[in-house]
Amino acid sequence: MIREVKREEIPACVNLIKKSFKTVADEYGFTEENAPRFTAFATTDERLYWHMDGEHRPMYVFEVDGVLCGYYSLLLQNNNECELNNLAVLPEYRHKGIGKELLEHSFKIARSKGCSLMNIGIVEENTRLRKWYEDNGAVHVGTKKFDFFPFTCGYMKKEL
Repeated sequence: MIREVKREEIPACVNLIKKSFKTVADEYGFTEENAPRFTAFATTDERLYWHMDGEHRPMYVFEVDGVLCGYYSLLLQNNNECELNNLAVLPEYRHKGIGKELLEHSFKIARSKGCSLMNIGIVEENTRLRKWYEDNGAVHVGTKKFDFFPFTCGYMKKEL
């Protein structure tokens, strides 16, 4: 079941995000030393409380039998655009369609908030993830290399 995040669930969401993104870090050799700003290492309670209270981001979890196993948030931007953030599914719950349900839910919520375009950032080297987003209607629009990441940032867009 997908539902809005409750304030008291922020610490559980932080753990879910960190654990989910840690598998990517491990696969591609990211560490807290070489990529301290990567999601697996940079997500904190304070950051998610700011997303909720300061930026008023729509935040959702996927819950199965009382376990929060999936998460995403949306950053509402200018010009009827939004950015998908921290779409995550715990490793033990992957390959069951949860990510796709969360993604489709994010499209629906974004449209309900007046968004006509969703921006998505990925680790460019993660070709499986890029293909998954493309299979779900997103289009790759470019890349950018930042000194503080040992990977290339890929950018995708999805017309809503």
